Amino acid sequence: MTKLMVNTLGLGTVGIASYFWGKSSSPAPSVTPTENVPTKTTPGGGMVPYGGGNTQVGTFDPATIRPQDFFKYGFPGPHHDLGNRNEFISCYDRSTRNPYWVLEHITADSIKSVGGVDRKKSVFREDESIPLKFRARLRDYFRSGYDRGHQAPAADAKYTQDTMNETFLLTNMSPQVGDGFNRDYWAHFEDFCRRLTKKYTGVRIMTGPLYLPKLCEDDKYRVTYEVIGSPPNIAVPTHFFKLVVGERAGDEKIAVAAFVMPNEQIDNSKPLTDFQVPLEALERSSGLDLLQQVPYYNKKDLCKEVKCEIIVREFPKAVQNALPGK
Repeated sequence: MTKLMVNTLGLGTVGIASYFWGKSSSPAPSVTPTENVPTKTTPGGGMVPYGGGNTQVGTFDPATIRPQDFFKYGFPGPHHDLGNRNEFISCYDRSTRNPYWVLEHITADSIKSVGGVDRKKSVFREDESIPLKFRARLRDYFRSGYDRGHQAPAADAKYTQDTMNETFLLTNMSPQVGDGFNRDYWAHFEDFCRRLTKKYTGVRIMTGPLYLPKLCEDDKYRVTYEVIGSPPNIAVPTHFFKLVVGERAGDEKIAVAAFVMPNEQIDNSKPLTDFQVPLEALERSSGLDLLQQVPYYNKKDLCKEVKCEIIVREFPKAVQNALPGK
């Protein structure tokens, strides 16, 4: 069995390997309009093929068909709500009420504790920059059985209280299994990322939820996930990913590792490398273009430079139960 297949099977869902690798990974040939295809101007100023051309069809003039005029009522989206915070940037998905992804940059100095900064002073809060009808609400998590799982952890943002407080915005949260995952294996994984600052000048981390297919009893793949809230509107991810990049000052080469973990209890004895996946697999499952500006020869396997393993430590079990929001 190839390393690619073994790594992908480590996701915890048996069918994922064939989902990623069952078909040719060769890129599909691009299709571009010929020079003779008429174009029209889009609202953004670009040119796109004009269906049917400008040729008169009987008494009908195709130029009278202008689907782009719908935009006079307002552009429907999708909208990507970017939250530019001190320690992280979040991109929010209004349809799932989860982040698409959260980006962090940590260094050995940035993760040091500063006197007076205390997690106990931070409270979970709704992100009022999100329109109310698309906003994740505190009450949606109430008695849901899931933790409000930080994507950018509070422990990565200890240098000011305001910086730590920002990590408690619900746009930085996804529903996560508590015992055995968010408060255990996932927390140890976050600690592993912080320990990388001893090896690298800077560590950049992208974290986010995934909704992956699984093979059902009828031999068909389906994506199914729970939805919580009142009314139900917050998707519960089936998996979570982290893309970890280690940088050294003055070195063009970067150390890269992608990890995908199921949103379920994971035994602390499970090797971290069981969850390492090829970067292409993460791109396929997330729909994201990752590190495309970096030549392949400047990407190194992080887990060949450092020992990718968790260290089991006792972390404070933060109280996740909150009063319902208004």
